[in-house]
Amino acid sequence: MSIDEKTAARVAKLARIKVEDDQLPALAQEFSNILGFIEQLNEVDVAGIEPMTSVTPQKLYRRVDEVTDGDQQEKVLKNAPDAREGFFAVPKVVE
Repeated sequence: MSIDEKTAARVAKLARIKVEDDQLPALAQEFSNILGFIEQLNEVDVAGIEPMTSVTPQKLYRRVDEVTDGDQQEKVLKNAPDAREGFFAVPKVVE
């Protein structure tokens, strides 16, 4: 797939990247190279191959989902500059 300079300029604008006009041809060529590589990857047959999270086999150990350090409201709020009724008090920022 080939990317023209107009498309490269639009992508740069959307990404909020300032690109000078004389650099647009090189940027368009880089985008075309990237899309060409992606097209090559799409040609690889991956049927029957399991997805992986790492190149080394790992087992993710699960833990029990339980609260281990709750009921510390007073300890948490004691360092707050302003706490009221068991909550952090913050200045009003929206009128």
